[in-house]
Amino acid sequence: MSVILGIDIGGSGIKGAPVDTATGKLMAERHRIPTPEGARPDAVKDVVAELVRHFGHQGPVGVTFPGIVQHGKTLSAANVDKGWIGLDADALFTQATGRDVTLINDADAAGLAEARFGAGAGVSGVVMLLTFGTGIGSALIHDGVLVPNTEFGHLWLKGDKEAEAWASDRARERDDLNWKQWAKRASTYLQHLEGLFSPDLFIIGGGISKKAEKWQEHLKTERTKLVPATLQNEAGIVGAAMMAGRRAQGR
Repeated sequence: MSVILGIDIGGSGIKGAPVDTATGKLMAERHRIPTPEGARPDAVKDVVAELVRHFGHQGPVGVTFPGIVQHGKTLSAANVDKGWIGLDADALFTQATGRDVTLINDADAAGLAEARFGAGAGVSGVVMLLTFGTGIGSALIHDGVLVPNTEFGHLWLKGDKEAEAWASDRARERDDLNWKQWAKRASTYLQHLEGLFSPDLFIIGGGISKKAEKWQEHLKTERTKLVPATLQNEAGIVGAAMMAGRRAQGR
């Protein structure tokens, strides 16, 4: 059994737990610390280090980040402090924790976890996870292999509508849409993705995955099967641990 600590950096909370990467099961209760106001790198670094101390974890650590992650550097910062842009966050967290840290985009982490242990387990071909929340995160996986940093929430629809500004859960709340009205927008977005990528499965994640009974019957695709995510709040933690485990094994 390989137990690795997974930590998920979110807009309101930073949470973590040790994960058995062979089964995807959490080996202890999740521990959550509120995200420092402004989510500046030094403040977030201290919370990550506190979570490592809380669990007394000695091995590798996987950490998610809500933005583009390439070769350990954070290259975007849509909902966090701009100081993250261009930062070697792998090195920042590794120095702060004294552990070997692997960083991964938060939606990519959730996608890996859902494809291996959740709603996409056993599905071959192209699996696309979309997280609907403040924005729209995306993960694209083919036969278990992740194509990182897809950022499909920034696609433009009908020429003048950015997907996440128009069809995210925040847009639903902002425009006071009921679930059927929101689903009509989200269906337009999903059908656009179908035309571009022809996925075998859509997995719908993010905060709305806990409310699938409100929207599932209203979401319409042309041909792609659609299911709600099953790991919910644990997906980012599990996926971060999976990625750190793969790096530790040289994969």
